[in-house]
Amino acid sequence: MVTIDAADGGRWTSLQLGGREWLWAGPGLITGPRTDLATFIDAGGVDECFPTVRGFPDHGGLWNQPWDGTVAYDDAILTRAFTAGADTVSVDYHLEAPAGYRFIWAAHALLDCVPGATISVQPGTECRLYPEAAPWLPWTWPGDAPWVTAVWPTPLELGTFGPTDGTAAGAVLVDCPTVAVRDRGSELTLTLSCPGQPVSTALWRNQGGFPDDAPYRSLGVEPMLGRVFDLATAGPGDAAVVPESGELTWRLTLSARSV
Repeated sequence: MVTIDAADGGRWTSLQLGGREWLWAGPGLITGPRTDLATFIDAGGVDECFPTVRGFPDHGGLWNQPWDGTVAYDDAILTRAFTAGADTVSVDYHLEAPAGYRFIWAAHALLDCVPGATISVQPGTECRLYPEAAPWLPWTWPGDAPWVTAVWPTPLELGTFGPTDGTAAGAVLVDCPTVAVRDRGSELTLTLSCPGQPVSTALWRNQGGFPDDAPYRSLGVEPMLGRVFDLATAGPGDAAVVPESGELTWRLTLSARSV
């Protein structure tokens, strides 16, 4: 059900659930592993972002090194294990790091969806919108604020993956552990569980607005530990923290069905 490219950062290259492929294959910007690159390049599929998404290192420090189920970065060692069921995949993560180690983690999932696909979350969910969305908001961006807060689906109507309109927007759906994506008669549900830690979902809706020189379309729905993209901007409660035991575990569950 899941195919992994261990040489290319342990990237998920295929997710077959509910009779279809869910992962976007990428815009063909690179072939082969991205080992030792400093700047992230979209290859599609799912990248593991740790210990940050935006900021430094760009999209974390795991996507540009090979791994075989276990990978190290800084003072941390991350292990994952996949369990397949009937139209369900569970991924169990185990992190070893010094007590108090702060981080952001995200399963940077780029999905194969067409215009008209919908993203459903709990009504009233708080969303942190990021500066690339500023040109399309009905208010002036407040100075150098790293984000602004709105209520789902925000003035951008983020609940729909729309036609190509030259926009690109990133958001963090705060304290949102479950998201459902409907596309072409199928629904994919992503649920993240990590008791005692901030559990959110990051969203990247690129409708031909990124990058400026050669824009393409992509939809990222990214289960996340934390409440911000960039660890450097994390205030109290915005980052995951390793407990005194020096170990932390979490589980990501993906399931699909026809609708």
